[in-house]
Parts: sequence; C-alpha cells; structure tokens
Amino acid sequence: MDTPVDLLPRSTFRAQISAKLREAIINGTLEPGSQIVEAKLASQFGVSRGPLREAIRELINEGLLVSRSYAATFILQLSKEDVREIYSVRTVLETFAFETIWDRRDEAFRQELMRRHAALLAAIDEGDDEGSIAAELALHSLVFETTGNKLLVSLWESVKGRLQIYWAAHHRAHGRSGPRREAHDDYMKLALGGSLRDMKNEIKAHMQRGAEITEAFLSRS
Repeated sequence: MDTPVDLLPRSTFRAQISAKLREAIINGTLEPGSQIVEAKLASQFGVSRGPLREAIRELINEGLLVSRSYAATFILQLSKEDVREIYSVRTVLETFAFETIWDRRDEAFRQELMRRHAALLAAIDEGDDEGSIAAELALHSLVFETTGNKLLVSLWESVKGRLQIYWAAHHRAHGRSGPRREAHDDYMKLALGGSLRDMKNEIKAHMQRGAEITEAFLSRS
C-alpha cells in the first residue's frame, strides 16, 4: 500500500500520524478495504511502531479502521448494508435528540447552530473536503450535545467515524470536494422553526437522500 506522505518531525507523532492517516482515508488515497501494513507505514512516516500503533488504535476507535483476526487492520469498507444501518441509526438518534431538546432551544442554541453552519459553508467555499466533513459533523453534533444525555452522545460518537467515510463516499458520488452549499438550508430553517413534526420529517428525508445517493455510488464502485 503506497501512501504519499512526508516524513514527520519527531514531536507529537501520534497526533500527526492520526491526522495524516485520517486525511488519506477521507480523501480516498488509502482505498477502502486495503490493509494497514505497520512496517511500511512506519518507514514512510519515519517513525517507530509505538506512536504508529497508538494512531492506529485511535482510528479504530473512531471507526475509520477495523481490526480483524490475527491483528490485521484494514480501512473500513462500506457496504450497502452499512449505509442502510447508518441511515436507520442516524434517523432514530437525531430524531430523539430533537424531541429531547425541542422545548429547550434558546438563543445560545440558535447562535451556535448558525455559527457551525457558517463554518461549514466556509469550508465548502474553500473546497476543503476534510474540513467540510468535520464541520458537517460538528453541525449535527450540536443537538446531541444540547441534550445533556451522556449515553445518547456516546452513541452518536460511536457512529461518527463511519459517517466520515459515508460522507466522503457521498461527495465522490456527486463528483464534488464537499457537500452542496444549500444542502442544510431546510435543516437549518426547521431546526430553528416551530414545528417538531416538520423537523422530524426533514431528518428522515435528509438521511434518505444521502443514503440513496451513496448506495448508488457503492453499486457502481
């Protein structure tokens, strides 16, 4: 597996390696399903296996890498079933989160949601795919953070890694370097609006649109 990475400085190895690996996975440089070969990556990064293994464990916890028998590690490869599972779990989790906070949305929530949406638009305008994915995750994270429900937040965190690959595949399906600029217009309007029913319908439709496009993309791959 050839990975075009530069030698890293000797400081903060794990964080830098994690960032490089994450970027390579999201932008498709490291292909889904390919195996991580520690010796080769250690040589390419110019680091010992210790910090490399720490970085690999971090990305396993994020869901970007999967560990299989005999300690082999691979880039997560999404199947159609994975996409369906992500769609169904996200729909349930985000719907419940909005039900939980609906009567507690205040000006601070409004301002923070608008700030995160602006950050997403800025990343899109800059053509920063990795940044736009992080910003999109942050936008959707706010409702979970606002619930104050630690278990719900933990469940959301557990699917974020898969979402990163899901959205990267979604973007490639559209031939774009990021989401459509207007993709969250309805989401924003309804999240700050007065109808919980309309918000729940938008969540379902929002997830369905992404799932259908990504499934079609995976079918062609």
